[in-house]
Amino acid sequence: MSTNRLDRSPDQLILVVDLEATCCDRGSIPDGEMEIIEIGACWAYIDGTVVDRFECLVRPTLHPLLTTFCQELLGLRQADVDGADTLSTATLRFGEFVDRRRKHAIAWGSWGAFDRNQLSRECQRLGLADPIQLPHQNLKQRFAKARRIGKQVGMRKALELVGLDAQGVHHRALDDALNVARLMPWMPWQPAVDS
Repeated sequence: MSTNRLDRSPDQLILVVDLEATCCDRGSIPDGEMEIIEIGACWAYIDGTVVDRFECLVRPTLHPLLTTFCQELLGLRQADVDGADTLSTATLRFGEFVDRRRKHAIAWGSWGAFDRNQLSRECQRLGLADPIQLPHQNLKQRFAKARRIGKQVGMRKALELVGLDAQGVHHRALDDALNVARLMPWMPWQPAVDS
């Protein structure tokens, strides 16, 4: 476990976000047309303690029918997203969740750059405001640097490297965000002190 852990204070929160998006295995959905279909997030202290959670499903509009591959990968049914809010409504709800603790936040983070890029691309395409409005941290990169491993690893491998078992269902947004939060103690948040 990291030795640079700070005492918990209200101004040391990280918003951990995981997004799931429409996907296929046969090229029927171009990367630029993937759509968010699930938002999972949690506010966590830098020691990994989770203090608040958010999850919602989102109805896709460009490609409203989920592929069989997507349904199997994410464990979602078509009916799950058919009754969900559109992204414009979901980002309003998500923004309200973010606002509750924003003033105590260091940053928001995700396991890699996909989530940041996907959220930015969709908000831009739909003319939506960024619901987060905090600096982003690539937690996958931060973990690799802290562990001094040359290659960035997947979240499940990272959990294995620190002796933790994955909890919940992999590729479900909130479960993945909570697992990433559990890795926070192995990521330094204090600037290095010159000696």
